[in-house]
Amino acid sequence: MKKVVSVSLGSSARDHSAKVNLLGEDFEISRVGTDGKLDEAIAKVKELDGKVDAIGLGGIDVYLYAGKHRFALRDGLRLLEAAKITPVVDGSGLKNTLEREAVRFMQDELGIDLKGKKVLMVSALDRFGMAQALVDAGADVLFGDFIFALDLDKPVKGLHEFEEMAEKYLPDACKLPFQFFYPTGKKQDKPPEPKYPQYYRDAEIIAGDFHFMRQFMPDDLNGKIVLTNTVTEKDVGELRQRGVKMLITTTPDFQGRSFGTNVVEAALLALLGKKWADVTPEDYERVLHELRLKPRVIEL
Repeated sequence: MKKVVSVSLGSSARDHSAKVNLLGEDFEISRVGTDGKLDEAIAKVKELDGKVDAIGLGGIDVYLYAGKHRFALRDGLRLLEAAKITPVVDGSGLKNTLEREAVRFMQDELGIDLKGKKVLMVSALDRFGMAQALVDAGADVLFGDFIFALDLDKPVKGLHEFEEMAEKYLPDACKLPFQFFYPTGKKQDKPPEPKYPQYYRDAEIIAGDFHFMRQFMPDDLNGKIVLTNTVTEKDVGELRQRGVKMLITTTPDFQGRSFGTNVVEAALLALLGKKWADVTPEDYERVLHELRLKPRVIEL
């Protein structure tokens, strides 16, 4: 049995494990939260190194993307470099394929016409493939990275403007502790503190990382479609209470829970038997096609 572990800076209250079969291989998949403690996460990666088939990094990114530019986060690199034997991934390689596919799925399988739809993309830097796919589908996308991550009330429209802003702010922002602009640990368990409600109100679809989305989420999300990543049953209940019409998660349901892209990417890496640096987008596309993974859709 192959073992995949996600070491997350997120809350340990969101830990989960599941046993699944992928292409004839049995997998034991688990998530271990370290409640925002980077040193504890690094120690956990070192402890698992050489003992599991692949490690995913949750609650943090190693790389952020804007167009052809890649930006490395200081804290993400520390985690990546903690393992010497076992391959480690942050989900970014898979986001460019799996999450583009989720946008296609919305159109072709769910019949959602994205042309002209108002989309609040709360964080495009860690989900550039999703953002680009939404723009390519004709959606009217508002990029909220600088609003929700850096608390700059500067809505950005258009990929070109977004890339220019990223080049301006990210080289310095990537040197900061990751907790400065992303909710980690117990912050993920706090009730949302509504802020910038106008951007949620004006959107028909709210897309991107769930924790970015949730931290400033208003009470009223009546009739909205949410396109996101990892959610627990508690999260689903919270979205239902706020009136969300439909929830689409880019990763499938594994025994009652959608795991993060870092977990799915780690599992694919274990199937491929390759180092992260050696995997190509074509590798991911081939295995995803064989697995026939589909987004999770919940009518609320």
